Amino acid sequence: MVAPDATALPVRASLRYDPEDPYAVHVLFHAETSAGEPVGWSFARELLVTGLDEPAGIGDVRVWPWASTRGDFVALALSSPDGNALFEVPRSVLVRFLRRTYIAVPRGRESEHLDVDAAVSRLLADR
Repeated sequence: MVAPDATALPVRASLRYDPEDPYAVHVLFHAETSAGEPVGWSFARELLVTGLDEPAGIGDVRVWPWASTRGDFVALALSSPDGNALFEVPRSVLVRFLRRTYIAVPRGRESEHLDVDAAVSRLLADR
């Protein structure tokens, strides 16, 4: 996490991808306190892909290339009613993660992994 004074503070996070939710990626930020629950965010996989090379996103999630003296990173800015946070993620980590997601579900083939009937059934069952 990038603090307001521009210093970097380590934050443990996990990137996840589920082929049953093929358009999205999920990140879990793990709190370092015993009472802290992980905080999860989900957003479009394509947003991360675009953000590797150019600014992408509007609103709650924005991603852009971020170069520093420590190397090539990608900035991930998150906004919510509770506040804002800016994270820098090593570009190489995101590239490896995205490559693995495209092995699971190739780009442009996401719709083949959606079970629309099951999703509609789940929605109707909740009523």
